[in-house]
Amino acid sequence: MFTLADQLLVLVLLINFISLGTSRLIFSIRAVAVQGVILGILPGMIHPFSWHLVAITVVIVAVKGFVIPLLLARAVRSAEIKREVEPFLGYVPTLLLGAIFTALSFGFADKLPLLPEHQNYLFVPASIATLMTGFLILTTRRKVISQVIGYLVLENGIFIFGLLLAEAMPVMVEAGALLDLLVGTFVMGIVINQINREFSSLDTSLLTSLKEE
Repeated sequence: MFTLADQLLVLVLLINFISLGTSRLIFSIRAVAVQGVILGILPGMIHPFSWHLVAITVVIVAVKGFVIPLLLARAVRSAEIKREVEPFLGYVPTLLLGAIFTALSFGFADKLPLLPEHQNYLFVPASIATLMTGFLILTTRRKVISQVIGYLVLENGIFIFGLLLAEAMPVMVEAGALLDLLVGTFVMGIVINQINREFSSLDTSLLTSLKEE
């Protein structure tokens, strides 16, 4: 029988397919924002209540669900682009690969020597599937903003797996991970603006044509 946490993880997997199948950047950003909010709620589903847990939940929801998506949406508006028009790999093949990786993730998770209390959860297969989804987005999209979204999805996959080890992780480690993600987004925003200013395009494949003068 699926728990509430498992139902939320199924929703995370569905958002993965939405991210793989849409060309609209704003829609992708909103999907990742919803995924971030879900990830913020998940710790409360598997760990006993504490004010520390409440604080971590608030920070995760704020950063993953609101701050970073707002920064990305602002970058999209500044760059005046709306869609990923010509990805390296089409959306249908990408969706098929995503489905294959998701199925393989469930098969691989069954082979892992998990602790008894972790075996009935979908955290491990959802983690692997989300990580592979982020990798697919990173490698099949041309626009820098799409690749940032792929990085965020990939990081979400790592975060899901980390939830199983949350009790063993110090607070500063989690805070440091969120800070690194936030700083990384700022840096990518600077890179996006710089590329758009210099080359009037956010297509990273065009960078291969640069030559030394």
